[in-house]
Parts: sequence; C-alpha cells; structure tokens
Amino acid sequence: MLGGPFNSELIKTTSYKVILPFYIYGAVSFLVATIMLLASNQDFTGHYFNPHILAVTHTMALGWGTMIILGASHQLVPVLIEGRLYSEKLAMYTFYLAAIGIPVLVYAFYVFNMGPIAKWGGRFVVIAVLLYLINIAKSIDKSQHTNVHAVFVLGAVIWLFLTVLVGLALVYNFTYLLLPKDHLHYLYFHAHLGIIGWFLLLVIGVGSRLIPMFMISKYTNTRLLWTIFVLINLALLFFVAFFYWMETLIGLTFIPVLFILTAIILFGFYCFKAYQQRLRKQIDDQVKISLLAVAMLMLPIIMLITVISLLITVTDQETNLILTYGFLVFFGWLTAIILGMTFKTLPFIVWNKVYHKKSSLGKTPNPKDLIHPGVFKIMAVAYLLGLVLFSTGIILLSSMLLKTGAVCMLLTAVLYNFNVFKVINHKAVTI
Repeated sequence: MLGGPFNSELIKTTSYKVILPFYIYGAVSFLVATIMLLASNQDFTGHYFNPHILAVTHTMALGWGTMIILGASHQLVPVLIEGRLYSEKLAMYTFYLAAIGIPVLVYAFYVFNMGPIAKWGGRFVVIAVLLYLINIAKSIDKSQHTNVHAVFVLGAVIWLFLTVLVGLALVYNFTYLLLPKDHLHYLYFHAHLGIIGWFLLLVIGVGSRLIPMFMISKYTNTRLLWTIFVLINLALLFFVAFFYWMETLIGLTFIPVLFILTAIILFGFYCFKAYQQRLRKQIDDQVKISLLAVAMLMLPIIMLITVISLLITVTDQETNLILTYGFLVFFGWLTAIILGMTFKTLPFIVWNKVYHKKSSLGKTPNPKDLIHPGVFKIMAVAYLLGLVLFSTGIILLSSMLLKTGAVCMLLTAVLYNFNVFKVINHKAVTI
C-alpha cells in the first residue's frame, strides 16, 4: 500500500531513478520466491524450521515485501511530510546494500550455511536498513508538516531495524552461542517484530492515507489513527515483555493479540467509512484487491489465536497451523496489498517520468492505461486460487494441492512481472 499520486505536490517527490530499481527488484524476487515455493512445496508438509522454507520466507519478507516498501516509501514520505527526501544518495546506497545482502542471505538459508556467507548477507541488510532509518528520520526531522502517517512510517522503520538486528544475532548464534536458548525460541520473536512492527504498522499508516485518496473519499479521522498506532505499539511492547518473562506471563499471552485484533477492526472501520464517503462510485480492480487484503488481515490473526491456544495445550497440529499462518501472512495479506497497490502507484511514477514535460503537446494516456487489464484480472484469479489451494494443502498435507497451489502462485508472479515491465518500458504516445 505504498507510494501514490499527489498531483499538487509532484515537485516534492523523489526521482524515479531512485524508486524504480526497488520495484524491479521486488518483482523479480516475487518470481524467484514462487519458483522456490514450487520446487520445495513438499517441505511444507514437515516442520517450519526448514532451510528451504526459511529461504522462501526471507525472499518474500525482504526481497518482495520490504524492497517494494522501501522504494515506494521514498516517494511517499516526502509527500506526507510536504518536504523533500533527506538524501537520494542514501536511498541508492540502501538499494545497493540490500540488493547484495538479500540474495546472499537467502542462498545461505537455502543451503543452510550459517558461516561467513550468512553473516555477510545479514550485515549488508542491517546496514541498508540503518541507512534507510537515518534517511527517513532526517527527512521527518527537517519537515514542518509531520503528521500521524509519517509517525506510523518512522515507528515501523524503527521496528524493522530491531527486527534485522535480532535476525543477525540469530545468524551469529549458530557459531558463537550469543543467545541462551535455542533458535526456535527466538524465531517466533524475530518473525513477529517484523510482521507486526514493520509490515502491519507501515501498511496501516500508509494505507490510511492512500485508500481514501484512491477512492476520492473525504473521510479522515486522525484521532482513530492515533488510537490504532498506540494499540499496535502497546501490543509490541507487551509481546517483548511476554517473550522475556514467558513463564510468569503465560496466562497473559492473548493480550497483545487482542490489542492487534482491536487495531485491525478499527482500521477496517476506517476503510469502511472512507468507502461510504467516497466520491468515486466505481472502484478500480487494484483497489478492490487492496481492500480484500484489509479483510484478509483477520485470517492470520485467527490463525495466530489458534496457534497460541495449541502452544498452550500442546497438540500435534501446531506445526501445520504455524506454517499456514506464515503462508497467509506473506503470500496472503502482504502479497494481496502489493499486487493491488503496485498498479495504482507504479503507473503514476512511470507516467510522470514519460509525460511530465509532454502532457501539453497533446492528449496522453491515463496512468491506469499503462497496464494490461486482462492480464491483471487473470493474475488476480490465479493468485486467489493459489492462496486457497496451497494453504489448504498445508493443513491437509496434500501433495497435489500444494503443487497446484504453487503453480498458481508462479503464474501470478509471471503475470505480475509482465505488467510491471510493461509499465516500466512504456514509451511516450499521444492520443
């Protein structure tokens, strides 16, 4: 839910030369992740602490979700704060470091080599995120127009930095035993710092700005957004406390989950009110997918509540449900948001690049005309089929469903890449 057209403030947006590499990298990473998903679909019938599953997960979390977010937020943050990005050079350094570190780290997971290869990959990712944090913090600090959306972004980046630091510590722990307990104990902690602190916080903060804008809605409710921000951060702080004092706080496990659930319900209400007060009655397919993703936020939460219940009662279904939960987070909710919002944001970025100085020469295509609508609709159908089939396959331990679902996801990635590169390679035409 990232980036967006704010025509009155184009002068403040970041150069397309900074933004487009992130989109390209994210698209290719999604394709690579789905290829790995198909190649290792049988691994999803076993334990979640598996080298191939770790590789797929980090490709989705870092290469797909995070790289798209990093790129688009370099465009959006200047608009939110009504000022310029602190440094486009820092943004490019962020890209180069992450672009090197992510595949190195993923390869290390895939072959399960936690030596120098994994450490160097982790170091590059941590430095990239640190530069991004400095860039965003400096940009907001220089601005006179900080708002709740910008605070959401800054908070999310801080949690992202903590997430990658914990991840690097886990890599080092394979050889230096920095941490007193086993890796599975900290994997749960590491994953949820990223899922809740980075992805959820940022998606809600930015989505609350973009969804009303794309629907041309007059609705806004800053007080409600601050409530959501406080609830999510309280949940995270409570989660950290629970993690360190697990034995004494075991009966309070559900409190952070309830905070998150409340925040998501409030965000759903916010989106519903924006929908009710929209001026544009016809909703684009891309926005429909993103609104579907808001509804899909409930699926991982339901799975998380189920998993926590099973962790307490200790049943044999724990592994299947944890795998399903993780799949719904990365291939479900997060992917649905990106699939929808990419084609509301990327066409505008490219349109502005191609037609910014030519729009007065004649009638030009609309940004939405830069994508192939038929390909987008087929992609959406393939995605939904893949999501349902693969998640059902995990639960039922069905090889056929897993393989069929993975094929659908691969088709989704191929069609997504087709439209991404169609947009990026668009040449100027006049009508």
